[in-house]
Amino acid sequence: MKTLQDLRVEIDQLDTQILTLLNQRAQSAHEVGELKKREGSAVFRPDREAQVISKLQTLNDTSGGLLKSESIGHIWREVMSGCRALEATQRIAYLGPAGTFSQQAALAFFGSSVTEIACPSIDEVFRATAAGTADFGVIPIENSNEGVIARSLDLLLQTPAHIVGELSILVRHHLLRSSNSRDGIQVVLAHPQALAQCQEWLNKHIPDAERRAVSSNAEGARLAKENPEWAAIASDRAGAQYGLHNIGQAIQDDAHNRTRFAIICLPATLEAPTATGRDCTSLAVSVVNQPGALHDLLVPLKNHHVSMTRFESRPARQGQWEYTFFIDLVGHPSEPHMHAVLEELKSLCAFYKVLGTYPQSEA
Repeated sequence: MKTLQDLRVEIDQLDTQILTLLNQRAQSAHEVGELKKREGSAVFRPDREAQVISKLQTLNDTSGGLLKSESIGHIWREVMSGCRALEATQRIAYLGPAGTFSQQAALAFFGSSVTEIACPSIDEVFRATAAGTADFGVIPIENSNEGVIARSLDLLLQTPAHIVGELSILVRHHLLRSSNSRDGIQVVLAHPQALAQCQEWLNKHIPDAERRAVSSNAEGARLAKENPEWAAIASDRAGAQYGLHNIGQAIQDDAHNRTRFAIICLPATLEAPTATGRDCTSLAVSVVNQPGALHDLLVPLKNHHVSMTRFESRPARQGQWEYTFFIDLVGHPSEPHMHAVLEELKSLCAFYKVLGTYPQSEA
Protein backbone atom coordinates (compact mmCIF):
# COMPACT_ATOMS: atom_id res chain seq x y z
CA MET A 1 0.00 0.00 0.00
CA LYS A 2 1.27 3.49 -0.89
CA THR A 3 2.09 5.81 1.96
CA LEU A 4 1.06 9.46 2.13
CA GLN A 5 4.61 10.45 1.21
CA ASP A 6 4.54 8.08 -1.79
CA LEU A 7 1.32 9.68 -3.03
CA ARG A 8 2.69 13.20 -2.58
CA VAL A 9 5.78 12.35 -4.61
CA GLU A 10 3.55 10.83 -7.29
CA ILE A 11 1.36 13.96 -7.41
CA ASP A 12 4.43 16.21 -7.65
CA GLN A 13 5.68 14.18 -10.61
CA LEU A 14 2.28 14.36 -12.30
CA ASP A 15 2.10 18.13 -11.74
CA THR A 16 5.48 18.50 -13.44
CA GLN A 17 4.25 16.48 -16.42
CA ILE A 18 1.04 18.52 -16.61
CA LEU A 19 3.02 21.79 -16.54
CA THR A 20 5.27 20.56 -19.36
CA LEU A 21 2.23 19.60 -21.45
CA LEU A 22 0.50 22.90 -20.75
CA ASN A 23 3.52 24.81 -22.01
CA GLN A 24 3.64 22.61 -25.10
CA ARG A 25 -0.01 23.43 -25.68
CA ALA A 26 0.73 27.12 -25.17
CA GLN A 27 3.48 26.93 -27.79
CA SER A 28 1.06 25.39 -30.30
CA ALA A 29 -1.55 28.02 -29.42
CA HIS A 30 1.05 30.74 -29.96
CA GLU A 31 1.81 29.36 -33.43
CA VAL A 32 -1.93 29.33 -34.18
CA GLY A 33 -2.03 32.96 -33.09
CA GLU A 34 0.75 33.89 -35.51
CA LEU A 35 -1.17 32.22 -38.33
CA LYS A 36 -4.34 34.07 -37.34
CA LYS A 37 -2.49 37.40 -37.41
CA ARG A 38 -1.32 36.76 -40.96
CA GLU A 39 -4.80 35.70 -42.02
CA GLY A 40 -6.58 38.47 -40.09
CA SER A 41 -8.66 35.89 -38.19
CA ALA A 42 -10.39 36.49 -34.86
CA VAL A 43 -8.48 35.57 -31.68
CA PHE A 44 -11.56 34.28 -29.88
CA ARG A 45 -13.70 31.53 -31.41
CA PRO A 46 -16.52 30.51 -29.04
CA ASP A 47 -17.66 27.78 -31.43
CA ARG A 48 -14.20 26.17 -31.49
CA GLU A 49 -13.81 26.42 -27.69
CA ALA A 50 -17.27 24.94 -27.13
CA GLN A 51 -16.39 22.00 -29.37
CA VAL A 52 -13.07 21.40 -27.57
CA ILE A 53 -14.73 21.38 -24.14
CA SER A 54 -17.64 19.20 -25.28
CA LYS A 55 -15.25 16.66 -26.82
CA LEU A 56 -13.15 16.47 -23.65
CA GLN A 57 -16.22 16.16 -21.42
CA THR A 58 -17.51 13.29 -23.55
CA LEU A 59 -14.09 11.60 -23.49
CA ASN A 60 -13.94 12.01 -19.71
CA ASP A 61 -17.41 10.51 -19.24
CA THR A 62 -16.92 7.58 -21.60
CA SER A 63 -13.49 6.70 -20.20
CA GLY A 64 -14.74 6.67 -16.61
CA GLY A 65 -12.86 9.79 -15.53
CA LEU A 66 -13.21 10.84 -11.90
CA LEU A 67 -13.58 14.55 -12.64
CA LYS A 68 -17.05 15.99 -13.16
CA SER A 69 -17.93 17.35 -16.60
CA GLU A 70 -18.47 20.80 -15.07
CA SER A 71 -14.95 20.72 -13.64
CA ILE A 72 -13.52 19.78 -17.04
CA GLY A 73 -15.24 22.83 -18.49
CA HIS A 74 -13.83 25.17 -15.82
CA ILE A 75 -10.29 23.78 -16.13
CA TRP A 76 -10.12 23.99 -19.91
CA ARG A 77 -11.63 27.45 -20.09
CA GLU A 78 -8.77 28.66 -17.89
CA VAL A 79 -6.23 26.78 -20.00
CA MET A 80 -7.62 28.30 -23.19
CA SER A 81 -7.83 31.74 -21.57
CA GLY A 82 -4.14 31.63 -20.68
CA CYS A 83 -3.21 30.47 -24.18
CA ARG A 84 -5.47 33.10 -25.78
CA ALA A 85 -3.71 35.81 -23.81
CA LEU A 86 -0.50 34.94 -25.67
CA GLU A 87 -2.19 36.30 -28.81
CA ALA A 88 -3.96 39.29 -27.23
CA THR A 89 -5.39 40.16 -23.84
CA GLN A 90 -9.10 40.59 -24.36
CA ARG A 91 -11.04 43.44 -22.77
CA ILE A 92 -14.32 42.28 -21.24
CA ALA A 93 -17.04 44.71 -20.08
CA TYR A 94 -19.60 43.64 -17.50
CA LEU A 95 -22.06 45.15 -15.05
CA GLY A 96 -19.92 46.13 -12.08
CA PRO A 97 -18.50 46.84 -9.66
CA ALA A 98 -16.30 43.85 -8.88
CA GLY A 99 -18.22 41.07 -7.15
CA THR A 100 -21.33 40.96 -9.35
CA PHE A 101 -22.75 37.82 -10.92
CA SER A 102 -21.97 39.49 -14.25
CA GLN A 103 -18.28 39.44 -13.31
CA GLN A 104 -18.63 35.80 -12.30
CA ALA A 105 -20.21 35.02 -15.67
CA ALA A 106 -17.48 36.93 -17.52
CA LEU A 107 -14.68 35.01 -15.81
CA ALA A 108 -16.50 31.69 -16.19
CA PHE A 109 -16.87 32.25 -19.94
CA PHE A 110 -13.54 33.88 -20.84
CA GLY A 111 -11.30 32.70 -18.02
CA SER A 112 -9.28 35.01 -15.80
CA SER A 113 -6.53 35.97 -18.29
CA VAL A 114 -8.46 39.02 -19.49
CA THR A 115 -8.68 42.75 -18.82
CA GLU A 116 -11.86 43.43 -16.85
CA ILE A 117 -13.92 46.57 -17.46
CA ALA A 118 -16.52 47.04 -14.71
CA CYS A 119 -19.39 49.25 -15.93
CA PRO A 120 -21.94 51.06 -13.75
CA SER A 121 -24.94 50.00 -15.88
CA ILE A 122 -26.04 47.65 -18.66
CA ASP A 123 -26.19 50.68 -20.95
CA GLU A 124 -22.50 51.31 -20.30
CA VAL A 125 -21.64 47.69 -21.15
CA PHE A 126 -23.27 48.19 -24.55
CA ARG A 127 -21.60 51.58 -25.02
CA ALA A 128 -18.14 50.22 -24.17
CA THR A 129 -18.63 47.32 -26.60
CA ALA A 130 -20.02 49.48 -29.41
CA ALA A 131 -17.25 52.08 -28.97
CA GLY A 132 -14.50 49.48 -29.05
CA THR A 133 -13.36 50.22 -25.49
CA ALA A 134 -14.18 46.58 -24.79
CA ASP A 135 -13.80 43.65 -27.18
CA PHE A 136 -16.76 41.83 -25.64
CA GLY A 137 -19.58 42.62 -23.24
CA VAL A 138 -21.40 40.33 -20.79
CA ILE A 139 -25.06 41.19 -20.15
CA PRO A 140 -27.80 39.46 -18.12
CA ILE A 141 -30.65 38.33 -20.36
CA GLU A 142 -33.09 36.49 -18.12
CA ASN A 143 -33.58 34.95 -14.72
CA SER A 144 -35.35 31.64 -14.13
CA ASN A 145 -37.63 33.27 -11.52
CA GLU A 146 -38.10 36.89 -12.56
CA GLY A 147 -37.98 36.51 -16.34
CA VAL A 148 -36.24 38.69 -18.90
CA ILE A 149 -34.01 41.67 -18.22
CA ALA A 150 -36.00 44.22 -20.21
CA ARG A 151 -33.20 46.76 -20.59
CA SER A 152 -30.89 44.18 -22.17
CA LEU A 153 -33.52 43.25 -24.75
CA ASP A 154 -34.23 46.90 -25.58
CA LEU A 155 -30.53 47.64 -26.11
CA LEU A 156 -30.03 44.61 -28.34
CA LEU A 157 -32.53 46.25 -30.68
CA GLN A 158 -30.90 49.68 -30.56
CA THR A 159 -27.19 48.88 -30.92
CA PRO A 160 -25.07 47.14 -33.57
CA ALA A 161 -23.71 44.56 -31.11
CA HIS A 162 -24.82 40.95 -31.62
CA ILE A 163 -24.78 37.83 -29.42
CA VAL A 164 -21.92 35.36 -29.98
CA GLY A 165 -22.20 33.26 -26.83
CA GLU A 166 -24.27 32.53 -23.74
CA LEU A 167 -23.75 31.23 -20.23
CA SER A 168 -26.16 30.14 -17.51
CA ILE A 169 -24.96 30.26 -13.91
CA LEU A 170 -26.52 29.10 -10.66
CA VAL A 171 -27.30 32.17 -8.54
CA ARG A 172 -26.71 32.01 -4.80
CA HIS A 173 -27.75 35.13 -2.89
CA HIS A 174 -26.36 35.77 0.59
CA LEU A 175 -27.17 38.44 3.17
CA LEU A 176 -23.93 40.33 3.87
CA ARG A 177 -23.09 42.84 6.60
CA SER A 178 -20.11 44.51 8.24
CA SER A 179 -21.02 42.93 11.60
CA ASN A 180 -21.71 39.24 12.19
CA SER A 181 -25.34 39.68 13.32
CA ARG A 182 -28.81 40.29 11.90
CA ASP A 183 -29.77 42.56 14.80
CA GLY A 184 -30.56 46.17 14.00
CA ILE A 185 -30.61 45.97 10.21
CA GLN A 186 -32.44 49.05 8.94
CA VAL A 187 -31.90 48.72 5.17
CA VAL A 188 -31.31 45.84 2.76
CA LEU A 189 -29.66 46.85 -0.51
CA ALA A 190 -29.65 44.87 -3.76
CA HIS A 191 -30.48 44.97 -7.43
CA PRO A 192 -34.29 44.90 -7.93
CA GLN A 193 -34.09 41.38 -9.37
CA ALA A 194 -32.26 40.09 -6.29
CA LEU A 195 -34.76 41.75 -3.94
CA ALA A 196 -37.59 40.03 -5.81
CA GLN A 197 -35.79 36.66 -5.75
CA CYS A 198 -35.38 36.81 -1.96
CA GLN A 199 -38.66 38.41 -0.87
CA GLU A 200 -40.05 35.38 0.99
CA TRP A 201 -36.89 35.04 3.10
CA LEU A 202 -36.83 38.76 3.81
CA ASN A 203 -40.53 38.74 4.79
CA LYS A 204 -39.87 35.96 7.27
CA HIS A 205 -36.54 36.96 8.82
CA ILE A 206 -36.23 40.78 8.62
CA PRO A 207 -39.70 42.04 7.60
CA ASP A 208 -39.23 45.56 9.01
CA ALA A 209 -36.05 46.41 7.13
CA GLU A 210 -36.37 48.83 4.22
CA ARG A 211 -35.62 47.25 0.84
CA ARG A 212 -33.63 49.64 -1.29
CA ALA A 213 -32.83 49.01 -4.95
CA VAL A 214 -29.33 49.81 -6.23
CA SER A 215 -27.62 49.41 -9.61
CA SER A 216 -26.04 46.04 -8.76
CA ASN A 217 -25.67 43.63 -5.85
CA ALA A 218 -21.96 44.39 -5.62
CA GLU A 219 -22.73 48.10 -5.34
CA GLY A 220 -25.08 47.22 -2.47
CA ALA A 221 -22.24 45.30 -0.81
CA ARG A 222 -19.93 48.31 -1.20
CA LEU A 223 -22.51 50.59 0.41
CA ALA A 224 -23.22 48.10 3.22
CA LYS A 225 -19.53 48.16 4.11
CA GLU A 226 -19.85 51.90 4.83
CA ASN A 227 -22.93 51.76 7.09
CA PRO A 228 -23.21 49.28 10.01
CA GLU A 229 -27.04 49.41 9.94
CA TRP A 230 -27.21 48.32 6.29
CA ALA A 231 -26.99 44.84 4.80
CA ALA A 232 -26.68 43.72 1.18
CA ILE A 233 -27.87 40.78 -0.88
CA ALA A 234 -24.91 39.66 -2.97
CA SER A 235 -22.54 36.85 -3.88
CA ASP A 236 -19.66 35.21 -2.02
CA ARG A 237 -17.33 37.07 -4.38
CA ALA A 238 -18.82 40.43 -3.33
CA GLY A 239 -18.60 39.48 0.34
CA ALA A 240 -14.91 38.65 -0.01
CA GLN A 241 -14.30 41.78 -2.08
CA TYR A 242 -15.66 44.10 0.62
CA GLY A 243 -14.81 42.10 3.74
CA LEU A 244 -18.40 41.44 4.84
CA HIS A 245 -19.84 38.74 7.07
CA ASN A 246 -22.26 36.22 5.59
CA ILE A 247 -25.24 36.42 7.98
CA GLY A 248 -27.74 34.65 5.70
CA GLN A 249 -26.59 31.77 3.51
CA ALA A 250 -28.36 31.10 0.19
CA ILE A 251 -31.47 33.19 0.94
CA GLN A 252 -32.96 33.03 -2.58
CA ASP A 253 -36.51 31.67 -2.57
CA ASP A 254 -35.76 29.16 -5.36
CA ALA A 255 -32.89 26.75 -4.75
CA HIS A 256 -32.49 26.31 -8.52
CA ASN A 257 -32.33 30.03 -9.29
CA ARG A 258 -30.31 30.64 -12.48
CA THR A 259 -29.44 33.66 -14.58
CA ARG A 260 -28.63 33.51 -18.27
CA PHE A 261 -26.02 35.87 -19.68
CA ALA A 262 -25.28 36.80 -23.27
CA ILE A 263 -21.85 37.55 -24.72
CA ILE A 264 -22.01 40.48 -27.15
CA CYS A 265 -19.57 42.14 -29.56
CA LEU A 266 -19.50 44.09 -32.79
CA PRO A 267 -19.68 41.98 -35.99
CA ALA A 268 -16.31 43.50 -36.96
CA THR A 269 -14.79 41.94 -33.81
CA LEU A 270 -16.33 38.53 -34.38
CA GLU A 271 -18.83 37.39 -36.97
CA ALA A 272 -21.45 34.78 -36.14
CA PRO A 273 -19.74 31.59 -34.91
CA THR A 274 -19.90 28.56 -37.18
CA ALA A 275 -22.23 25.66 -36.46
CA THR A 276 -21.35 23.34 -33.58
CA GLY A 277 -24.41 21.05 -33.63
CA ARG A 278 -25.72 22.65 -30.43
CA ASP A 279 -26.60 26.17 -31.49
CA CYS A 280 -29.18 28.86 -30.81
CA THR A 281 -30.38 31.69 -33.04
CA SER A 282 -32.03 34.70 -31.40
CA LEU A 283 -34.43 36.94 -33.31
CA ALA A 284 -36.43 40.09 -32.74
CA VAL A 285 -39.50 40.41 -34.97
CA SER A 286 -42.79 42.24 -35.22
CA VAL A 287 -45.84 41.55 -37.34
CA VAL A 288 -48.68 43.63 -38.69
CA ASN A 289 -51.48 43.83 -36.13
CA GLN A 290 -54.11 41.75 -37.89
CA PRO A 291 -56.04 38.51 -37.11
CA GLY A 292 -53.90 35.38 -37.44
CA ALA A 293 -50.58 37.21 -37.82
CA LEU A 294 -48.99 35.61 -34.76
CA HIS A 295 -50.24 32.16 -35.79
CA ASP A 296 -48.72 32.60 -39.24
CA LEU A 297 -45.40 33.41 -37.57
CA LEU A 298 -45.31 30.02 -35.87
CA VAL A 299 -46.36 27.87 -38.84
CA PRO A 300 -42.89 27.78 -40.51
CA LEU A 301 -41.38 26.44 -37.27
CA LYS A 302 -43.77 23.51 -37.26
CA ASN A 303 -43.40 22.81 -40.97
CA HIS A 304 -39.60 22.67 -40.78
CA HIS A 305 -39.41 20.96 -37.37
CA VAL A 306 -37.54 23.81 -35.65
CA SER A 307 -37.82 24.02 -31.87
CA MET A 308 -38.46 27.33 -30.12
CA THR A 309 -36.99 27.69 -26.61
CA ARG A 310 -38.08 31.25 -25.84
CA PHE A 311 -40.87 33.59 -26.92
CA GLU A 312 -41.11 36.97 -25.19
CA SER A 313 -43.01 40.11 -26.10
CA ARG A 314 -41.99 43.70 -25.38
CA PRO A 315 -43.95 46.86 -26.21
CA ALA A 316 -42.59 48.43 -29.38
CA ARG A 317 -41.34 51.99 -29.10
CA GLN A 318 -43.50 53.13 -31.99
CA GLY A 319 -47.28 52.83 -32.17
CA GLN A 320 -49.78 52.06 -29.45
CA TRP A 321 -50.34 48.39 -28.48
CA GLU A 322 -47.68 47.16 -30.90
CA TYR A 323 -45.13 44.59 -29.78
CA THR A 324 -41.71 43.23 -30.62
CA PHE A 325 -41.32 39.47 -30.15
CA PHE A 326 -38.01 37.97 -29.00
CA ILE A 327 -37.60 34.39 -30.18
CA ASP A 328 -34.88 31.80 -29.56
CA LEU A 329 -34.68 28.95 -32.09
CA VAL A 330 -32.62 25.77 -31.83
CA GLY A 331 -30.29 25.58 -34.81
CA HIS A 332 -27.80 27.47 -36.97
CA PRO A 333 -28.64 29.51 -40.10
CA SER A 334 -26.21 27.40 -42.14
CA GLU A 335 -28.46 24.35 -41.64
CA PRO A 336 -30.96 23.94 -44.52
CA HIS A 337 -34.08 23.67 -42.36
CA MET A 338 -33.08 26.72 -40.29
CA HIS A 339 -32.24 28.71 -43.41
CA ALA A 340 -35.69 27.93 -44.81
CA VAL A 341 -37.41 28.97 -41.57
CA LEU A 342 -35.54 32.26 -41.34
CA GLU A 343 -36.31 33.16 -44.94
CA GLU A 344 -40.02 32.48 -44.40
CA LEU A 345 -40.08 34.47 -41.16
CA LYS A 346 -38.35 37.39 -42.85
CA SER A 347 -41.07 37.49 -45.51
CA LEU A 348 -43.83 37.47 -42.86
CA CYS A 349 -42.44 40.15 -40.55
CA ALA A 350 -42.84 43.91 -40.63
CA PHE A 351 -39.59 44.06 -38.64
CA TYR A 352 -36.90 41.35 -38.56
CA LYS A 353 -33.48 41.31 -36.88
CA VAL A 354 -31.12 38.45 -36.06
CA LEU A 355 -29.77 39.27 -32.60
CA GLY A 356 -27.15 36.54 -32.77
CA THR A 357 -26.23 32.94 -33.50
CA TYR A 358 -24.09 31.15 -30.92
CA PRO A 359 -23.29 27.83 -29.21
CA GLN A 360 -25.81 26.89 -26.56
CA SER A 361 -24.74 27.13 -22.94
CA GLU A 362 -23.28 24.00 -21.34
CA ALA A 363 -25.69 24.41 -18.37
